[in-house]
Amino acid sequence: MFNVPHVTSIYLIKHSAFEAIKYDHKDFDPDMAMCESLRNAGIFMYISNQRYLGHLVNVDNFNSSVVRPDFHTLFSNSYDWTIKYIHPNYSVQLNESTIIPQPCPDVYWFQIVTDAFCDDLVAIMEANGQWSDGSNNDKRLEGGYEAVPTRDIHMRQVNLDELYLKFLQMFVRPLQERVFTGYVHNPPRSRMNFMVRYRPDEQPSLRPHHDSSTYTINLAMNRAGIDYEGGGCRFLRYNCSVTETKKGWMLMHPGRLTHFHEGLLVTKGTRYIMISFIDP
Repeated sequence: MFNVPHVTSIYLIKHSAFEAIKYDHKDFDPDMAMCESLRNAGIFMYISNQRYLGHLVNVDNFNSSVVRPDFHTLFSNSYDWTIKYIHPNYSVQLNESTIIPQPCPDVYWFQIVTDAFCDDLVAIMEANGQWSDGSNNDKRLEGGYEAVPTRDIHMRQVNLDELYLKFLQMFVRPLQERVFTGYVHNPPRSRMNFMVRYRPDEQPSLRPHHDSSTYTINLAMNRAGIDYEGGGCRFLRYNCSVTETKKGWMLMHPGRLTHFHEGLLVTKGTRYIMISFIDP
């Protein structure tokens, strides 16, 4: 607790001090005038770092016209964005003593985002509705050809590519450095950040393939066994499958050479996953 001569912007005032406050002064702005009037009345002003009474939020660029506007505020209100969208257990996984699950060899499983992150991003994508047709022809790509096509929407289509690259740098990169020791690339590069939608009547699965990445992340956006049935990822070289995926959890695995994999058949409902090919 500190006794100070001046406070500004935001403060709590005891009602008994109201009569002493004057905001008009020929030389001072209103805050300075208020503080002088309190000093002249013998009323002390304090600041404290022992009690949390809230924090300021930057609303200058808050756009209420977009779908799920809070999701768009990582740059302007990173503290609140982190509280809402990053899982409370995230930082525990950065401790060397914490064992990171490996459902398959060199496939790591992290608890990274909240249900709100998943729900809001799915809502943004569905509101956009510009899902690709799942064919090899893809005008969004340089050259216009996709060797292993999916039904997807790219983050740049919803004006969130820059935000997602920051998410990769702030939250994914530290986890990568934790498990793939010796590989450091800051910021990570990713030209492909996209949400995939699997449905039995659209694209229910994905053929075996390698990813064009140093490493890939695969975020489960909804609930296996509840929102959809079937699905998952099979790594052929290891004959190892991850089928009981968990909403908000992220799989991380090498992209090229070792981790040839396929998307398993979705038999009912809709499965959403968020994919990034990092450091292609």
